[in-house]
Amino acid sequence: MSVTAKRSGRWLATCVVWWSCQAIAQTVAPAGAVQRTDVPPAPVSQEIPFAPAHDTFIHTQSAPGAWGGERTGQEPTLSDRVVSYTIDADLDAPRHAVTGKEHMTWRNRSDREVRSVYFHLYLNAFQNEGSTFFTERQVLTAHGSSRGNAVLEKGQWGWIRLQSVQQGGTPLTWRFVHPDGGPATDETVVRIDLAQPVPAGGTLALDIDFLSQLPRVVERTGWWGDFNLVGQWFPKIGVLELPGERGATAVRWNVHEFHFLSEFYADFGLYDVHLTVPSDYTVGAVGKLQGTPEQKNGKTTYHFVQGDVHDFAWVAAKGFKTVDGTYEGPGSPKVAVRVIYPPEYEASAAPTLKSTIDSLAYFSRMLGAYPYETVTAVVPPYNASEAGGMEYPTFFTSEGFKQVEPDTTDQMFSDFVNIHEFGHGYFYGILASDEFEEPILDEGLNEYWDNRMLRERKQELVLAAHFTKSLGITPHLNGFDFERLTATLFQPADPLAENSWDRLSVTSYGMVYARTATAMHDLEERLGRPALEKAFKLYYQRWKFRHPSVADFRAALIDSSGNAKEVDAIFNQYVFGTAFIDDKVADIDSYEVLPQAGVTWKDGKQTEVDAKDVDKQVDKQRSDWDKAHKDAKPGAPGPFPWHSTVTVSRDGVAAPELLRVTFEDGTHQDITWDDDRRWARFDFVKPSKVISAELDPDQHNLLDRDRLNNSLTTESNGAASRRWTADVSALMQSLSALLTTF
Repeated sequence: MSVTAKRSGRWLATCVVWWSCQAIAQTVAPAGAVQRTDVPPAPVSQEIPFAPAHDTFIHTQSAPGAWGGERTGQEPTLSDRVVSYTIDADLDAPRHAVTGKEHMTWRNRSDREVRSVYFHLYLNAFQNEGSTFFTERQVLTAHGSSRGNAVLEKGQWGWIRLQSVQQGGTPLTWRFVHPDGGPATDETVVRIDLAQPVPAGGTLALDIDFLSQLPRVVERTGWWGDFNLVGQWFPKIGVLELPGERGATAVRWNVHEFHFLSEFYADFGLYDVHLTVPSDYTVGAVGKLQGTPEQKNGKTTYHFVQGDVHDFAWVAAKGFKTVDGTYEGPGSPKVAVRVIYPPEYEASAAPTLKSTIDSLAYFSRMLGAYPYETVTAVVPPYNASEAGGMEYPTFFTSEGFKQVEPDTTDQMFSDFVNIHEFGHGYFYGILASDEFEEPILDEGLNEYWDNRMLRERKQELVLAAHFTKSLGITPHLNGFDFERLTATLFQPADPLAENSWDRLSVTSYGMVYARTATAMHDLEERLGRPALEKAFKLYYQRWKFRHPSVADFRAALIDSSGNAKEVDAIFNQYVFGTAFIDDKVADIDSYEVLPQAGVTWKDGKQTEVDAKDVDKQVDKQRSDWDKAHKDAKPGAPGPFPWHSTVTVSRDGVAAPELLRVTFEDGTHQDITWDDDRRWARFDFVKPSKVISAELDPDQHNLLDRDRLNNSLTTESNGAASRRWTADVSALMQSLSALLTTF
């Protein structure tokens, strides 16, 4: 998800007791539930526990055979499919409600029988203010602004109702549970007790009738006018993780509540979905359209199928237009690219199509060939921007602009959103990281690669506004410098590896994007660009169509680069810690190396020179030098060398630094400071004195919290302050214009 304005630890034993109590605590079932009193809940001792709600850091690499092992490309399917959904959905457009019939099959990968299964009912996050989503929103938005902060009024709430659940024709009972200890009023996770347990290696088939009421667009999903973005709209089974997968040491259910700042995680499988909508609505969805849509009684049924994905979303909107293109590249099938957009954002259609096709080429080249046959991009209408900037497999939503002129802020942001949401198709989609527990692997790594693509395209944020253009000032800011501005370089509240909900504020969650991008930029500088690119390709090759953890990502970086020192430095300090860099040039001291008074010994003979003799010698050498160098320019070397000392110091953690020292004659010398000393002095005896010193002149360490103290000169120069004033003025005007646009 694209951010537009955006640990508490627990004793494990306490958590286990709490989860066990929640698992057996039955709440009132919704209307239509079949209540069975003859089948008591399974004993607690037989229950499969939930994944931890809070202590979610993963330091142990997954087992080689996790998730079926590395995909070689010789398997019959891209992923080791665990689940399949066949869904018939009918949209009641005036009510923005979807009636659904779902047939789900699920494979028990574990070595034990399963008596109960757990499903996500994400839309229930929007049914009242007692959900985990809304209770967390109230606290977190008090400490920073965020998307998803809309106020729902009467008739605008959303929910999902299970109307019947059957196993082989037998009605089942269900109850709401709270794996993360959320409020009792949260109904985003449901437990379904089975009539027949699923044996180890066996398959479960369920038939579920449900009704989904879309909310007015509040975040990621919903309606506005005749626009319906239908996301997280069907009952979706949780993930049963096995020992050796993402830090699990025993079989466990990973099925977190829908938190305010979290996104999603699910098994790979096959989706076969029929969508029935009014015939005058434009439809787009995950996957490939099968055959010709069928029309009957003013409605049209569309049939979409997509394998080897872990979610399904769609859009149905009246009066929308489409524009199409294709991508063909090595290792990929021919990809049909479609943009669906409202008439008011006609200007966004062609740029969205182009940046999507460009993204297909870039990510295919840098990580791995795009494996699907479709990509659909949706531009939401005005007043539905909260539906924008969201990703699903082969399907994403963008942002709309009334005009997109070349080399403007609007173009940069339009392209960035498209690149970002498409990029999720790799990190959230194909790699399928757990967005609940490890947003760094999706939002963070994706943000880094988005900025790499912008850098390759030489595309920067244009800071110029009308005021600055009239003065001839048109400053630009590259993507990584822009990320650095919001990377929380000083005293970050939470480590990057923290989960999405144990955050001090929405600002702390938002830093996952910028701080990860900045940390990966600095790691790239330390390892070298080719080495890091090779490491990411190894990570992708190992973990595509599986579910890697932060520990698996770290292992791929080390295995590929062979540089555990630098990888561990970044991970220990920033991924698992909250460190910062603050290196500075503290002092520059210089003096001429003149003859010295006193006694010296040479060849057994003593020579004594007093101060008067020294003064005479100095005066004579200066006079002789002036006569011999009548045309010498100011700053040129003189009759005596200079001894200069540059002192550097640090307040944060150590980072490899390059110190560039410039002398009065225009020459410079580079020194490496690559140790853990808190301060260091570097001495130079040269014909000219040092006039300036700068740490990290090529900006390798963007994590340095204060780059203004990285340099020092012996003479004041107002050019820098004037440049900063102009740039800050331009930046503030551009941001003001951007906020007005949104």
